[in-house]
Amino acid sequence: MAQRHLDPTAGPVPADALAGYLRARATEFLRALRLHRETGAGAAASEDSVEAARALRRAARRISASLHTFQPVLDRDWSESMRPELAWVSGTLAQEHAYATRLDQLLLTLHRLSGPPQPPQPAPTRAAGAIPPPQPAGSRAAGAIPPPQPAGSRAAGAARVGAGSTPSSGASVIPPPTDPGTSANGNRTVIPAPDRGNLTVGAAKAGALLDRQLTLARTRAHSTALQALGSSRFHAVADKVAVLASEVPLSPSATTTDLRPLANAARTRLADAVAALPLLTAGSPYNAEALIHGLSPDPAPHPQDAPWHQVRLLLRLHRYALEVCHTAAPAKSLLAAGEALDRHRDASEAAAAAAQAARTPRIAPATAYALGVLHADQRHEVEAARYAFQRSWQKEALGAL
Repeated sequence: MAQRHLDPTAGPVPADALAGYLRARATEFLRALRLHRETGAGAAASEDSVEAARALRRAARRISASLHTFQPVLDRDWSESMRPELAWVSGTLAQEHAYATRLDQLLLTLHRLSGPPQPPQPAPTRAAGAIPPPQPAGSRAAGAIPPPQPAGSRAAGAARVGAGSTPSSGASVIPPPTDPGTSANGNRTVIPAPDRGNLTVGAAKAGALLDRQLTLARTRAHSTALQALGSSRFHAVADKVAVLASEVPLSPSATTTDLRPLANAARTRLADAVAALPLLTAGSPYNAEALIHGLSPDPAPHPQDAPWHQVRLLLRLHRYALEVCHTAAPAKSLLAAGEALDRHRDASEAAAAAAQAARTPRIAPATAYALGVLHADQRHEVEAARYAFQRSWQKEALGAL
């Protein structure tokens, strides 16, 4: 597969570009922290507080990724102590948003799978010559069906009609029996499809179970984030970021180092990870290994998803390295590949949440059935995201030719 390296004719990228990038991200981190403290982050956090937490995560991710990719041009001890702390901040703040997104995705999927109730179908219009509904005795109008007659007279009347004669005004002929889905005049009538009973009944209970479990997890994640932001550990990280906003600790050899080989190394690691993806064993949502894992009571993450999650992290490192070395926005195919891997991560975690809810003791069979259908739908979404990533990555590779 062709690899897109930085343009060798564009000239070297000095370490000052990395220093300016880190100072800008550190300033964003401090600005978001100040906004988060001003808007409040209690139980009724505002939209500004949520956006501030998102900006904190975004700045922490970019600083941590840059410290990882360009570690040779930075002070080794400082970068090794700073990077895991920033990853802790980003991961802690991301939990609440992840649970909220997961709940919304599962509830929307349940609504889509169960579908709205079918509206009542109007009764079909009675065509000319059809048998009218039974009426009380003594109230039959002219032209109504006469009382039963002896078999001989009925056969004679049918023969006269079949010969082309016109029956008398006081007689009528009973039409032959028709197919249940056909009206008396031969037109097909539309019979509404039966409602999906088990899924519709179990979807409401499954949604309530998921809402209860994931809302509780989100509340705990929110409390954990508040405790983390008020801890001495976070204050130490914020102090180091404040120093980074004014001074970047570079290594003595940074003045003569070109950043392009380090960014190309990040691209190479990504390409190698993509080439090693288990497409043969994970090409269908319910292959043998996936089925065994799905039936297992072990709540561990799906083993076939781990390589894709690793590619997602490497793709993020590659994008952030391009941000350091380039001023232009990344290619659309690269952004589409990242979005596909985000979908993959969300769908795999949603499937795991549905499987975890299905392990709840003493739930109704209809609820378990709805959760099983939900799990299958999310695993198919995982496969769709993998296919979308492959398409986007192929476009990215063709763009390097």
